Amino acid sequence: IRAVVRYGITGLAAVPALWNQLAALDWPPEAAASLRYITNTGGAMPVATTRTLRAALPHTAIFLMYGLTEAFRSTYLPPDQVDVRPESMGKAIPNAQVMVVDAQGRECAPGEPGELVHRGALVALGYWNDPEKTAERFRPSPAHPAQLPTPELAVWSGDQVVKDDEGYLYFVSRQDDMIKTSGYRVSPTEVEEIAYATGLVAGAAVLGLPHPTLGQGIALLATRNHEREHSAQSLEDALLAQCRRELPNFMVPLAVIIRDALPHNPNGKIDRRALSAEYQGLFQDKTA
Repeated sequence: IRAVVRYGITGLAAVPALWNQLAALDWPPEAAASLRYITNTGGAMPVATTRTLRAALPHTAIFLMYGLTEAFRSTYLPPDQVDVRPESMGKAIPNAQVMVVDAQGRECAPGEPGELVHRGALVALGYWNDPEKTAERFRPSPAHPAQLPTPELAVWSGDQVVKDDEGYLYFVSRQDDMIKTSGYRVSPTEVEEIAYATGLVAGAAVLGLPHPTLGQGIALLATRNHEREHSAQSLEDALLAQCRRELPNFMVPLAVIIRDALPHNPNGKIDRRALSAEYQGLFQDKTA
């Protein structure tokens, strides 16, 4: 924020974990005056964070975006839609086609979750010297335009999304991160949004960990918002109480753990694999 003021910065992009921290700070009028737009990269922006930033920077345009390493940017939500549908990641960018398809490659109906597939000029040719992984992620486009004379590869994202009746897209979860508990499928993002909405946490990660009777048990790991005074125990109790109020029973975490920090990978995203490995035995020898 000091750099924004000092250098008169007009645009700022950050990963959601950093926006969560910045949203908890005071933005002086000088920063708000120069900052024309902000945007997210490396993950979906929590709705609570978006709303806090909107209040702190009322004249700054917020572009909520979604992208893939294999295709750069895929979608964006125009700033005039942020207040209307803050959960959305928008529609396809120009010169790209973004589809939501089922396991057979058929386009999903509105409201039906499916995998996001991106075709267009920005899609890479594959992974360098890795034909096996290339064949897994880069496959023939489900919507090959008839005017193109040669086959075209699209990138299959591995992300579960859903579109509404107006074509706006909403992130559900990484397919690998979906939690299967008591016969239900749970998106970690839905539970994390509840934690962020309390304003009590700076970071949150929800994991599905092995459980002897449920298949997977849900654990919520969080770091505290230091602007709010709470002991670790009182914060755990507050988060669990909010989850019980807002979520059906099968989505309520079996464990809430407050940490000093959450690990991040080189892309700035919370490292769920490292956390899963660390807490792999959390629910051992437990029954529902």
